[in-house]
Amino acid sequence: MAKKHTGRCACGSIKFEFDTTPDFIADCYCLDCQKASGGVMATWFGVPADDFTLTSGQAKSFRYTADSGMTLDRNFCPECGSRLFTSNLGAFPGMVFVMLGSLDDPDFVAPKLEIFTKRRHKWIKHPNVPQFSDMPT
Repeated sequence: MAKKHTGRCACGSIKFEFDTTPDFIADCYCLDCQKASGGVMATWFGVPADDFTLTSGQAKSFRYTADSGMTLDRNFCPECGSRLFTSNLGAFPGMVFVMLGSLDDPDFVAPKLEIFTKRRHKWIKHPNVPQFSDMPT
């Protein structure tokens, strides 16, 4: 049986699904998210790894070491380059962080906090959510 939420890369080679309705949804302004997204920030949310299923294709991953010294794998489509999800986060074992833009229907998700706001560009108008200059503890 298909899961409740679905996503895919831009070319459709990689598809995934999950049931969890996320409650940790962040706009992140860290330099890694800016570089990896090619934008001013990235919006992502966490779902349990055991609920996240690739239904087609094989993502390619890039291992990255964050400022904290912890590693993570950024997963993207090797065909079109779409960044899809992050896995193997040392700080969040058992979680997958899905990129909002990869969802087929992203309207059910809205940011609940903003992190690394010390890196936010001055011209960006932020939503009325809790703000953290770094990663909250």
